[in-house]
Amino acid sequence: MTALSYVSDEADSAWATYLAQVERVLPYLGDLTRWADTLRHPKRALIVDIPLEMDDGTIRHFEGFRVQHNLSRGPGKGGVRFHPDVTLQEVMALSAWMTIKSAALNLPFGGAKGGVRVDPRELSIKELERLTRRYTSEIGNIIGPQQDIPAPDVGTNAQVMAWMMDTYSMNVGATTTGVVTGKPVHLGGSLGRVKATGRGVYVTGVAAAQRIGLEVKNSRVAVQGLGNVGSVSAELFYQAGAKVVAVQDHSGSLYREDGIDIPALLAWQVEHGSIAGFAQATGIRDDEFWLKSFDILIPAALEGQITEQRAGALSCKLILEGANGPTLPAADDILRQRQITVVPDVICNAGGVTVSYFEWVQDFSSFYWREEEINQRLDSIMQDALSAVWSKAETLNVTLRTAAYAVACERILLARKDRGLYP
Repeated sequence: MTALSYVSDEADSAWATYLAQVERVLPYLGDLTRWADTLRHPKRALIVDIPLEMDDGTIRHFEGFRVQHNLSRGPGKGGVRFHPDVTLQEVMALSAWMTIKSAALNLPFGGAKGGVRVDPRELSIKELERLTRRYTSEIGNIIGPQQDIPAPDVGTNAQVMAWMMDTYSMNVGATTTGVVTGKPVHLGGSLGRVKATGRGVYVTGVAAAQRIGLEVKNSRVAVQGLGNVGSVSAELFYQAGAKVVAVQDHSGSLYREDGIDIPALLAWQVEHGSIAGFAQATGIRDDEFWLKSFDILIPAALEGQITEQRAGALSCKLILEGANGPTLPAADDILRQRQITVVPDVICNAGGVTVSYFEWVQDFSSFYWREEEINQRLDSIMQDALSAVWSKAETLNVTLRTAAYAVACERILLARKDRGLYP
């Protein structure tokens, strides 16, 4: 393996976590192992400077990134993250997980990801628009509907995607709705896209619960992160009769033994911007969140949240990874020893990229589907993917994560092998 000169040796970084996950699948790839270094080397990494005139007339500069990890199976696909802690290595890892995710779901995409090192909450709406448009222009030479298709991620939304689409379209001289997904519906977006990732967590969660003999109704659920993914997941489990007993976001943690009224909590969050101060549940310390008694855990915040210590303390039977890379490799080993089933991120939170695929297809055809159709297609793809991974796990006697990587890496490396090297 050839080390990358621009990568640090930080053991718990997102990129190190991804590499460790790749190492675990190599013994199951047979002759395709010859091509394994493809998985360790991003195809393209672009770093851009984003100068921005602030509302007060000052000029600030922000770092921006776009990484295309692998394009063997199709154009790049992956979100754009606006967050103050974004780094090149994080974006590399996220792009690599998108490669695995697209292949595991058998979508015709490679993996990509983008990010800007900024706290969007500190920008005015006009500053955010100018930042988005400049970033889009800077990465415009490597994105496109058949090259690389961005989407929303942490700190971005449908409005940001609308600005990206408009900027790209103005620069190429033609409206190009398929350059991004996650757009507003009236600008070529897809029905069902906003709730797709959270819905996918729920659908795979129900299927996994059935396989391990856990009844969802009256089960106890904990959700870390109450953004788009966590809030939709929590709401769907609540509607299915589960008790969401613990919730955590950036402002703190809440607990209620008999279950939290999720619709009331989400209404409070919309009004106040966080869950802090919600009177119908008890505030607890953030470290207590991991020690409470529950059956299902949904980590839907950032990567690296389930450490060895937390893995050893968890009481749950099932973990549904709504976030990307929330479980460290050493914690994975502990969870397996404790017979806690983990539905890995590359399957569990793939609802977003699946409906992004539907949106991309609809943009090309200018023919749009009803939401019921989209949800039905989404549920079918997610259930089939989980079933295939579950069967692979049983055949190889490995975890669902290693099985998902085995399924995905076989597809990626076979595509690499058959395409060959040029020139």
